[in-house]
Amino acid sequence: MRYFILILALISTLSALNWPNDYEKALAQAKKEKKDIYLFLGSEYCKYCDKFKEEVLAKDEVLQKLKKSYVLLYLSRDIDDIPAGLEVKPVPRHYFLDSNGKIIYTTIGGRSVKGFYELLDEVKEAKEFKEKR
Repeated sequence: MRYFILILALISTLSALNWPNDYEKALAQAKKEKKDIYLFLGSEYCKYCDKFKEEVLAKDEVLQKLKKSYVLLYLSRDIDDIPAGLEVKPVPRHYFLDSNGKIIYTTIGGRSVKGFYELLDEVKEAKEFKEKR
């Protein structure tokens, strides 16, 4: 019974974030849609990553807000090839990239929904500042 519960927990964790994991396709999509990329970089063994996925990224309201401006991408440092120039430790790690893969903003750690919205505001300000320079 214990293994059954563990398997169910694992499945629910994996399904909490069913995002694309192909960096090159995300770049192409971002160029086509004239959007930036939000890359959530995690680990299959990170309880903080799982908590953030379940409590923030799996929320419909958060997904809708993200999809307006970003192509969504999830990469696991344990499974996926991580593009050169992106750090993989510590996780959870958040990258906001332009359609050429250039880093607009990056930070680490989990957040609440409110804290994540504040992060999105910070990213918007950082992008506007860089564009003015």
